Amino acid sequence: MPETISSWLFWLFIFLGLVWVEPSQAGNTGRAKNAPLNFVPSLSEALQSFSAVIVTGGSSGIGKSFIELMGKLHPGLTFCNLSRRPPAIKISGLKLNHFACNLSRPAEIAAATAAIGSFLAQVAPVGKVLLINNSGFGGYGHFPEPQLEHQLEMIDVNIRGLVDLTGRFLPLLRARGGAIINVASTAAFQPTPYMATYGASKAFVLHWSLALNEELRGTGVRALAVCPGPTATDFSKRAGLQLGSVSPALSMTSEQVVEISLRALASGRAQVVTGWKNKVTAFVGSKLPKPLVARVAAKVLARYQLKQVRK
Repeated sequence: MPETISSWLFWLFIFLGLVWVEPSQAGNTGRAKNAPLNFVPSLSEALQSFSAVIVTGGSSGIGKSFIELMGKLHPGLTFCNLSRRPPAIKISGLKLNHFACNLSRPAEIAAATAAIGSFLAQVAPVGKVLLINNSGFGGYGHFPEPQLEHQLEMIDVNIRGLVDLTGRFLPLLRARGGAIINVASTAAFQPTPYMATYGASKAFVLHWSLALNEELRGTGVRALAVCPGPTATDFSKRAGLQLGSVSPALSMTSEQVVEISLRALASGRAQVVTGWKNKVTAFVGSKLPKPLVARVAAKVLARYQLKQVRK
């Protein structure tokens, strides 16, 4: 039955989903003064005004791909990574600096942000700053499984850490100009039974980012919410799922997600859902009654996810 409902909804809304217009921030795209209205700079051109990138969770997955792609597009960028372990990236000439930080601990965030502020004042004192709040993790199971501590740490990293970092770095971004990329998820568009805390945390990231973007209009700083679907990263492993839990046909690579994200940043978007399949899913989830979406999601996730949970 869930498959029938999902299939019917998929084909019913596929056309509407493909033409769904996502929010943009017109007039603040960074285009040249005399460029045509539909002008979108190349990824390399869009990054030229930035001198520094601050990224969380750059040791793997999407965060690591952000560093690798931007390092190739703009070799002069100075990267500051916040994560518990340093990224294993070997790119000649890459200016990568690691600041060890557990983003579930406020004291470590405060120390790391202070250290990065002092560091950038010395090595990259001018130019725009890009803050990428990428760190986050999930968990599958009946709440509060796998452990209540796991659920609370998820809230600390996915929500509180993101807000804390943004608040601490926002004065720097206002002073120098720049942008904020917050990595949300397609889980933000509907209730997600069996991953309830994760989905709710990403709904916060999406709506908070959109609201923040409006507050920042006219300041020289903007915010972009990125909503990827299933992505080939270590996310499933930490969430407790076996390799291959998500079909490759439904998954994207972290490199694809990053390229789409940077194109959205270059074009002045406020929100981007990566991939047309994910756009359809997000559209359906946001338009149908939430109780119905929650019921369908529970049936689908219970069958295709919970059976994959490690014993």
